[in-house]
Formats: sequence, C-alpha cells, structure tokens
Amino acid sequence: METYTTLVNIIGNFGFPIFVALYLFIRFEKKLEKLEKAIVELGNNIRGEKK
Repeated sequence: METYTTLVNIIGNFGFPIFVALYLFIRFEKKLEKLEKAIVELGNNIRGEKK
C-alpha cells in the first residue's frame, strides 16, 4: 500500500510538468517547421534574384 501511495505522489508531482513540457514542445515544433519553410523560401528567392 505504501508503494502505491508513493507512486501516486510521484505521478502527481511530475505528471503536470511533463504534460506542460510536451505541450510546449509540440507547439514549438510547429513554429520551427514554419520558420524552416520561410528560411528555405527566402534562400530560394535570394538565389533567384542573383541569376
């Protein structure tokens, strides 16, 4: 019974921070993908102007 209580406390203490970290990681990943596309497009535009 003591092990169960300890396990519940660990999940309660670390579950929320892990959830927040995963949520932020997913949001930043989407923004990084958009930034990557913009950088590639900018590079293509610069190469197109030099030709």
